[in-house]
Parts: sequence; structure tokens; C-alpha cells
Amino acid sequence: MHLYPVFDIVCIPGCKSGGKKEIALATQRVGEGFYNAGDYSLSLKNLLEAYETIPEDPYLNNSLGLVYLAKERYDLAETHFKKALDLKKDYVDAKNNLGAAYMKQEKWSPAIECFEDVAKNLVYATPEMPLSNLGWAYFHQKKYEKSVSYFTKSLEINPRFLISIHGLASVYLGMGDPLQAVEFLHQELKRYPSAPILHADLAKAYEGVNDFPKAKESWRSVLNLAPETSPLAREAKKKLDELN
Repeated sequence: MHLYPVFDIVCIPGCKSGGKKEIALATQRVGEGFYNAGDYSLSLKNLLEAYETIPEDPYLNNSLGLVYLAKERYDLAETHFKKALDLKKDYVDAKNNLGAAYMKQEKWSPAIECFEDVAKNLVYATPEMPLSNLGWAYFHQKKYEKSVSYFTKSLEINPRFLISIHGLASVYLGMGDPLQAVEFLHQELKRYPSAPILHADLAKAYEGVNDFPKAKESWRSVLNLAPETSPLAREAKKKLDELN
């Protein structure tokens, strides 16, 4: 499951030179830089330091939520996204991120409520994301018709949105229709031949129709394309060991 939280890096004007608030804002930006670099522990250290001075800043709370999301502390992520929204009612990015935190905790109904609110926002820059997240929420509830509807709407906005392509393939497999998944994935892999997640989906679809030689071929493609230490590569290696 892929979710798409949004990170804002914001400097609030009006800080006194050398003041505690200005230092806290600078520390916040350092923490956000570490987040973008993938160093979540250093990011959290700096953001918590800034939080001691500006705990009522909605953007800092959103940033903290994202780091906790990355560190799989979904309860703390939820707390900070909620606080960001309490402080800034129209903070649509925090609403999307709160939905992601709910999804990670399998709180499907409140997640759907968040993503529906974001999807209705006409000025949201990437509407394909909340629509895709709605597709995933309904997928996990096994409400496949609704899931297909939202993944399709997402792809109507952005036909290249790989997460929704993967979502539709997952729905077809979840519905027990591997033949439709095979047909769909062959079409999409013509456009995205280097997408390891689609090769993994195709391998599962071939397994569903008991075509194990082609399944092995697709898992080998995953190994060739995915980073060696990634979960997808580990899954491919395990599957190949099972199929050999």
C-alpha cells in the first residue's frame, strides 16, 4: 500500500533577528532537510527541539507527523496531524496526511472521510493522490467496485500515476480475476517496462492462472529492476525459491 503525505517547508515571517522563534524555525528547516534526505532520527531530533519553542505552529506539527509516520509511530503521527488541523482548519495537506496515518492503523472509515474532503478541494495540486488513497481504503475493505472507481478517476487525472495502476492490478487480483490482471498489466508494461511493482503484480497474476514459468520470468524481472535490499526484491527472491 502506498500512501502520499505532503511535506511543507515554511518559514513564518516576522521573527526577531536572533530570537528564540527564529532559531526554532531554522532548526525546523534543518529537521525537514534531514527528513527529505531519509534520516528520520536526526529529523525527529531537530523537529522536537523546535517544538519546545513553537509547539503551536501547524506546519511544524505536520512535519512531526510525517517523521512519526516514517518511523511507524502512527499513533503519534495522528496526534500531530490532528493538532496541525486544530491550529489551521484549512490545512489540506495535513488532512491528507492524517488520512495516511489512519490508513496505516487500518482505521478505514476516518481515512475515507479525510481523503474525500481532500479530493473535494478544487485547489489541491495533486487530486490523483487522495483519489488513489480512497481506492486503497476501499480495496482493504474489499469494496472492489468503489476501489476501481476511485483508481480509475485518479488515472483520468494522471494516466502515469503508477500507484493507481498498481492499485487497479491489485483489485483485479483481489477480485479473483487474474486473467484481467494479466491483460491489464501487459498493456501498462508496454508503457512502463522498468516498473518493478508492475512486474511483481504480473508475476502474481501468472501464479493465479497457474502459469508458473511466466511467473518466474516476471519475478526475475523484479530482481533485475528493484534495489537489491528493497522489500520487493526480497519478496521476488523468496517467490523464486518457492517456485524452483
